Amino acid sequence: MSDVTRILTAIEQGDANAAGKLLPLVYEELRRLATQKMSQEGPGQTLQATALVHEAYIRLVGSEAPAWRGRAHFFAAAAEAMRRILIESARRKQRLKHGAGRQRVELEDVDIAIEGPSIDLITLDEALSKLAKEDPSAAELVKMRFFAGLTLDQVAAVMGISRRTADRNWAYAKAWLYQQITQNP
Repeated sequence: MSDVTRILTAIEQGDANAAGKLLPLVYEELRRLATQKMSQEGPGQTLQATALVHEAYIRLVGSEAPAWRGRAHFFAAAAEAMRRILIESARRKQRLKHGAGRQRVELEDVDIAIEGPSIDLITLDEALSKLAKEDPSAAELVKMRFFAGLTLDQVAAVMGISRRTADRNWAYAKAWLYQQITQNP
């Protein structure tokens, strides 16, 4: 009798501790089974193989009185539990409340119909000149972000500073410029 069969028999007889010993022994096989089931799913599936294994295991071990007749029966029950979970997930996605009939659109592909806030470039330039006198590196960061359109990662690389320093300088510069622009409209 294999370890899995012994543990399944103990679970069937009501041993509450046996369920905790079962998962480490069968996890890799359940994971392979889940990966195989997930490979048959269509694109856009949000459920991961690991989540499928865990959900199936909870359903199998958490049921009222599991009565498995050995290893093969356990894995057949696991496969059936995974099938049901995948079907429930597919049905849920077909409901209107979960986005049925809608197409996924990437945010970068969407044109925004409203205008952004208008910026008075002259006022910004004056405030930026004052910032350059007080903190030249923060002013340089603003120029790269605002006028060149660089990301904070790119600015950090260009300036030779850490990303965290770039984040701090960016937050400081935005607050400083906001204060200057709103005080002197």
